[in-house]
Amino acid sequence: MNGNQLPPIVLCIAGIDPTGGAGLAADIATVLSLGGHPAPVVTAVTVQDTRRVHDYHALPATLIVEQARAILDDMPVGAIKLGMLGEVDIIEAVHTLLRDHPRIPVVLDPVLQAGGGGELAGHGALDALRELLLPLCTLVTPNVPEAYRLAPGADSIDAGGMALLEAGVEYALITGTHARSEAVINRLYGNHGLIERYEWPRLPGEYHGSGCTLASACAALIAQGESPAAAVRRAQSYTWRSLQGAHALGSGQAIPDRLFWARDGGGGH
Repeated sequence: MNGNQLPPIVLCIAGIDPTGGAGLAADIATVLSLGGHPAPVVTAVTVQDTRRVHDYHALPATLIVEQARAILDDMPVGAIKLGMLGEVDIIEAVHTLLRDHPRIPVVLDPVLQAGGGGELAGHGALDALRELLLPLCTLVTPNVPEAYRLAPGADSIDAGGMALLEAGVEYALITGTHARSEAVINRLYGNHGLIERYEWPRLPGEYHGSGCTLASACAALIAQGESPAAAVRRAQSYTWRSLQGAHALGSGQAIPDRLFWARDGGGGH
């Protein structure tokens, strides 16, 4: 990107995490690192530390949509990244918002539970995500447990990926971060089947906000004009490097170093 070129704008719709590890803090750092401009819209305020979520309070759906529409009416948004939505009325409002802007690519990180434990979605939210948002999304990025919750009839990861495609999403990246294998195996589905299988060395420990980082990286790269498949490849590399340099800032999960590129001399993008 030259000095005269405007950075691509990513509208990030998610919750606030006071640790700075997940949610909008993760989105902002990631999008900036990859050369984009984050436009954050708050959906909920959480009470959490690096160990677990203690409580959360969702904002009124009308306020969330008003925030988003203010940006969409003023800025040329290149991609929308969805994180914690929490409640059915919020999902319904976001569904209406997306239908009004069908040309903007949408990346959904289906936040149902915090990495350290604690539900972040109310009653009925799972069904609403599946029925209202998946058909409007370019890419969804669940881990394996989330994929099975979104596709309850699936008896394998591949079946889960196919079920997500059948629900209407264009691409599904299912991550193997929760497995106990030596390698993390991620799978990208699209075009009616498995497109690519990725294998990453499993890093020791647990991380706070890795899913937010991956989805935001995908959105930032798609906003720059990359295809979803190309964005997925680059986003995984960025995320893995941010986890490799993660810091144990609290007594629980480590927080990714999304600005590793500024410290090691290598460009984030």
